Amino acid sequence: MSMRRRAFLSSSLLAPLAASASFAPESEPGFTSLFDGNSLTGWSIREGPETAFYVDDNAIVVHPGANFPTWLRSQRQYENFDFRGEFFLKGWMDSGIFLHAPEHGRNAWCGLEIKLFHQEQAKPDAFGCGAIFPLIAPKLVKLNNKAQWNSFRILMDWPRLQVWMNDAQVQDADLSSHPDLRYRLRKGFLGFESLSYPIRFRNLRIRELPSKEQWTSLYTTPTDLDKWTVSEGKPVFTALGRVLRLEGLGHIATRTKYRDFELMAYIRHSRWHNGGIVFRSSGGGTRAQRHYEIQLHDVEGAHFPTGSLYHFKRASYPRIEAEKWWLYQMVVRDRNVVVRINGENVLEYDQLENTEEGAIELQAHQTGSWTEFKNFQIKAAQ
Repeated sequence: MSMRRRAFLSSSLLAPLAASASFAPESEPGFTSLFDGNSLTGWSIREGPETAFYVDDNAIVVHPGANFPTWLRSQRQYENFDFRGEFFLKGWMDSGIFLHAPEHGRNAWCGLEIKLFHQEQAKPDAFGCGAIFPLIAPKLVKLNNKAQWNSFRILMDWPRLQVWMNDAQVQDADLSSHPDLRYRLRKGFLGFESLSYPIRFRNLRIRELPSKEQWTSLYTTPTDLDKWTVSEGKPVFTALGRVLRLEGLGHIATRTKYRDFELMAYIRHSRWHNGGIVFRSSGGGTRAQRHYEIQLHDVEGAHFPTGSLYHFKRASYPRIEAEKWWLYQMVVRDRNVVVRINGENVLEYDQLENTEEGAIELQAHQTGSWTEFKNFQIKAAQ
């Protein structure tokens, strides 16, 4: 099937695209403007100086002195949406649009990045304009790079992600079928990447689509403490607003039992701490008759460092730093467990023998050290 015919068939499944991005957002029913043309209200600069992004001539501009990993983040998080806008290219320019970016962690690995690049490509690659960077090349590259504005449209309705640039469809991906993208966050921030090129953005607007995520909170506010009980030893666990802090020596366990699930949380810890996340436990921490433990131990040379399935398989050491938040994701399904840290699979294991449901337990295993959790959520594995 030709590329032209594939593009026609894909686009025919949708309502026609709205008119080009030159018209005002208010002419599009259901859309909300994300940029007032005068200020960065509704956005915040992350991991960089306050001058990294600024407004000039009704456009958001990347300051050429603002280096990676600086980025501009939306005020709110979004799940499924129709996001539209324009970007300006003049000469060599490099940037990206972040989708489902995490609160902490690596945007293009925990969430997604649609690449923006100046280069025209007859044979597009996964680094070209419109790529799901750096994994999936666009179908084609259609851009204006001689001091010209370009329109974009990003339609995220998980698992389907479609992207248009200058009214040409450049992506139509089933994220659930990709071995890495299927684990990416399905809700997060929108953002623009700084790579020190003065790229511009304007006419930004969004229409939200129905949510499909159904997570259950294990800890997001102090009221969730009732979902936990001490299962072994004398752990000290404290609710600090959005943060659950664990110290001492012992385990706390969920009152609910789980068999197959997806779990996510942001975690940070003291240097060289020692702890763990226990699952399918019959109760009593690591003394339980049946249990598995994912190790939390930020010592690269340790026999079982952070992310390892203790006693069974060593993880590849993750990109984490003491006292800094990082994203933890875990998928347990039948005999399989996958652990992802900051957007990378650090452990894959498919020989779990204990397939019974059990508690999830948090381990404090070293006096004088601490571990903190926030946005701790769980849902049934799909």
